Amino acid sequence: MKSIKSFLVVGGGSAGWMTAATLKHEFPDKEVTLIESPNIATVGVGESTVGGIKQWTNYLGIDDKDFMKHTNGSYKLSIKFTDFYTKGDGGFHYPFGQPFVTENKAVLNDWYYKKYFYPDTPRSDYAESHYPQMAMVNSGKLFYPNNEFDKFPFDFDRHTAYHFDATMFAIWLRDNYCIPRGVKHIKEDIKTVEQDENGVKSLNNTHTADMYIDCTGFKSLLLGETLKEEFTSYSDMLPNNSAWATRKPYTNKEKEFVPYTNCTAIENGWVWNIPQWERIGTGYVYSDKFVDDDTALKQLQNHLGTDELEFKKLKMRVGIHKRLWVKNVAAIGLAAGFIEPLESNGLYSVHEFLFRLLRNLKRDIVTQWDRDNYTFQSKRLFRNFAEFVAMHYALSNRDDTEYWRANRDKEWEPNMIDLKAMFHVGFFTYACQRDYDYHYETAGGLQAIAAGMNWGPGDFTTAKWLDMYNDKNIEIYKKEWDPFIKALDQRKQKWLDYLKNKDSYIDFHRKYIHN
Repeated sequence: MKSIKSFLVVGGGSAGWMTAATLKHEFPDKEVTLIESPNIATVGVGESTVGGIKQWTNYLGIDDKDFMKHTNGSYKLSIKFTDFYTKGDGGFHYPFGQPFVTENKAVLNDWYYKKYFYPDTPRSDYAESHYPQMAMVNSGKLFYPNNEFDKFPFDFDRHTAYHFDATMFAIWLRDNYCIPRGVKHIKEDIKTVEQDENGVKSLNNTHTADMYIDCTGFKSLLLGETLKEEFTSYSDMLPNNSAWATRKPYTNKEKEFVPYTNCTAIENGWVWNIPQWERIGTGYVYSDKFVDDDTALKQLQNHLGTDELEFKKLKMRVGIHKRLWVKNVAAIGLAAGFIEPLESNGLYSVHEFLFRLLRNLKRDIVTQWDRDNYTFQSKRLFRNFAEFVAMHYALSNRDDTEYWRANRDKEWEPNMIDLKAMFHVGFFTYACQRDYDYHYETAGGLQAIAAGMNWGPGDFTTAKWLDMYNDKNIEIYKKEWDPFIKALDQRKQKWLDYLKNKDSYIDFHRKYIHN
């Protein structure tokens, strides 16, 4: 492939404009054009994000305050999972960033000693013991830290993400970032795609570029429809393929405007609740193998307590293409692949794939190595995240409907090689072992989800585990550990006390974002 001097991004929406912004930022002297149909609505996926998006906004030099007030934005500290483990379980949180373990005796195992010696400890206590932002979630507070990490170990960039209107975000990027920096915008239906030995030759016999980025959503116009790249379904691992989406007004904003996405498991899937500044985004992710669309809509309406909203039907293509960069076409976003909305991964794959694409574009002259490396790096990340999402279903103990019983009884090992390793004792794919000390890694969300779903590391569920150290009486061993267990509770209270004079979560947004 010759030296790339021009890019043509095909498709708008969040993926398209994030791609155009990234390419123009990295290659300001190259030509970047985005073409989109004026007649095709975007999916609007990605109203809830995860922590990595702030690395992307920081990379582009985008200030939160510049776009959040134009996109209904709010800060997000965590994801709550309600009724995933069992119906009526009270839920648990997965906060962003790494857990605070500096003061712990045995990394993350301090809490498992607490749970072992005090079985009534709620599973929600795990996140509260290791993440200071849970004190903000529970007290409804938010603040910009000012060199007080020793008192409250909270990093605003690493421990927050966003809720925002994805369509508004795309428009803001278009008008305030891309076009002012020279991105050319074309509104035109794509009626023909011409090909040659290099891949795509032109669009509508008019628009040409050295490289084309497919951001056409599930349609995958270039990579899928034109180049006929094979698509690998993940339906054997991920159960859901459909969704109903809607928006609802606040009835009590002071109470409902919270710093987390709430995911609530119901009959045949789960319902998201995303509190943005002026309204709430909500919807039902489900499998049409277990419930028809009309019944699913009624289940969502029953959960929301109303049928007086406008509901949008979505079909999801779950999986990923075999190759993500073929000849002169690379795919980003839904055109490349999609897991499902759980864990807010829609925009995650966009910015993470973009970073990997940039790495393989920086050598200017692209070889097959660069194409293959982009595919390999992106698919490895995608696969790991897909297995992480699958774990939320695999570890569930719900059996109240056929849907949940099928997830509970699914056989993972025979056909899921990676998950087979993942579910060995201690999650050896992700866990660390030091002598007899098993614990989950502090990076990533595995440890928070595993604790919430009652899947402890190693053999913490048996007294035999403790006996591996020595033959001490359990009560003596408990007495030795009590000071460290007490320290977890003292730290939780210290974090709550620190926040007493801080702004409420809603007042913080009024003061700094939506003034």
